[in-house]
Amino acid sequence: MPDSTSPASATPEPITKTLKRFANLSREDKMQTLLAYSRKLEPLPERFRTIDRAAFHVHECQTPVDIIPEMRDGNLHFYAAVDTRQSPTVAAFLAIVFAAVNDHPPETTLALPSDFVSTVMSNIGLGAREVGLNAIVARLKRYALEAQGDRTKSKVEEAKP
Repeated sequence: MPDSTSPASATPEPITKTLKRFANLSREDKMQTLLAYSRKLEPLPERFRTIDRAAFHVHECQTPVDIIPEMRDGNLHFYAAVDTRQSPTVAAFLAIVFAAVNDHPPETTLALPSDFVSTVMSNIGLGAREVGLNAIVARLKRYALEAQGDRTKSKVEEAKP
């Protein structure tokens, strides 16, 4: 099962649930599930459509994709700008990972195991996509680390006399 890269002893439930769901699917079922998920990716909110998204671009991914994080009451929420019709596999993967980590504390994103991409995408013949998908996960984790640091910094500021 998952090889967690988090120092926590247990993988958070939303991630475990996602990994179990995909680990047990046949190739055909996995393809159908990916197709269904590709339609579930939340659209990029209007407030992010006009910003310079260069800093949010995932260059390692073959598909043009920008990932924008937002903190909400101590929880992370990710959005993506990607052409879902042109890149349904990437859109599906984003919808899957966002379903597992959105609206949870940064620690949930940091607990994504190192084999998350290979577990979700195994046996469907898209091995060339794994580099870009792993880069997406790395970017999510980077944003989570930054959010965690910002949250800690904010608590220190609040505690100052």
